[in-house]
Formats: sequence, C-alpha cells, structure tokens
Amino acid sequence: MLTTETLPRHELIGLRVQVVESCDPTLLGCEGDIVMETMHTLTISEGSRARQVPKGVVTFEFALPDGDYVTVDGERLIARPARRTERTRGSQWQ
Repeated sequence: MLTTETLPRHELIGLRVQVVESCDPTLLGCEGDIVMETMHTLTISEGSRARQVPKGVVTFEFALPDGDYVTVDGERLIARPARRTERTRGSQWQ
C-alpha cells in the first residue's frame, strides 16, 4: 500500500508530482504526471510536453491516490528504480 512512509520504496510512474524546491529556478513549479524514471531523473509530462528533471537537485511533492501529499528530497530517490524499491526493509520482495 502506498503511504507517506513507504513512497520512496514504490513505483513512481503514474503519480502526480510538483517540484517545490530547486537550486535551478527553471525547474520550480514543474508539475505533471511521472511518465518515466531513470537512476538520476524523472520525466514529468506537462500536458503535451515532457520534461526531464534531475532528482538530486530538487524537492518533490507527490500527490498520493488517497489525496495526501508527500514531500520528498530528490536525493532519497537516487537509485535504479528496481533497486530503490528493494532497498528498504518492509518490501514484500525481501
């Protein structure tokens, strides 16, 4: 189940996200659905265009399906997506 505590261990593709802090001012306010994830970036769909955002220099705010919002430092998400979901105890796959 996707909760505020378990978000970094889950699949992020399909979640709504907004960049709330960044050392690059052009990334602030970037908002949309996550359509792709790599080790160091999230690709966010903003309407008809997609924007690649580096994880390490931003803070994200994710909208969970239950209506809650979670703020996560992008540094916590840097890892290969498959490894990140296995990394923390409590995963059903460990």
